[in-house]
Amino acid sequence: MLIEDASTEVFDLETELDALANRYRKAGGVGIQVLNMIGGQAEQLLDQLPGPIRANLDGATEKALILSMKAAHRSRGVIGDQPGWLTTTVTTAMGAAGGFGGLPSALAELPVTTTVLLRAIQGVAAEQGFDPAAENVQFDCIRVFGSAGPLDHDDGADMAFLTARMALRGSSLQSLIVKVAPRLAHVLGQKLAAQTVPVLGAMAGAATNYAYTSYYQDMAHVHFRLRRLAIEADLPQDLLIGELRERVAGEVAKS
Repeated sequence: MLIEDASTEVFDLETELDALANRYRKAGGVGIQVLNMIGGQAEQLLDQLPGPIRANLDGATEKALILSMKAAHRSRGVIGDQPGWLTTTVTTAMGAAGGFGGLPSALAELPVTTTVLLRAIQGVAAEQGFDPAAENVQFDCIRVFGSAGPLDHDDGADMAFLTARMALRGSSLQSLIVKVAPRLAHVLGQKLAAQTVPVLGAMAGAATNYAYTSYYQDMAHVHFRLRRLAIEADLPQDLLIGELRERVAGEVAKS
């Protein structure tokens, strides 16, 4: 749903799509820098988590998403949307605090960071003229979390979040969360593991939060800007997604 007083912009569609493709391709770049700093590979770091933590990540992430959606939505009536740089600064500081105390503090910090990330995604939706209280916009905010993470280089899987027509049990937000939670759990597991790196815990927590916040804000911008362009240009969104996909594939071929 569009916010009624959202202004209509004059734009060049080709230029806009080129910019979105560039933003999409660069979104995860900082994640590689994080891994280089920590000195390990994502999967190896994930394997270092205690077995019970790995086993419960899906369920914990599902609960965190449900609580985070409610908390992020309620907060909109108290605190206005903040600039992206400020959100990134806040989550970076939270990651440092969470990593300072090792796994226990990292686990305690995780749902708070998830809430801030979701609130940032809602802010991008509002920036593009969409009402975060609308059910379809809430669906899309959760769907952005389906875009893997900055340490995942499966471009096809990342792009799939734009076109996902998930087979849901009914049309409830809960059903969507159940589908998205396992993928986000893998992402958050990497973050937790990075925060438990000996000595580097606080630095790793700050760096991973910086990477993840930047990444999901970029993915949200791509998603909601594309929706906005489809409305303004009066074109099917699937058509624009196809155009974006071709541009991203072209940039991959050049690199």
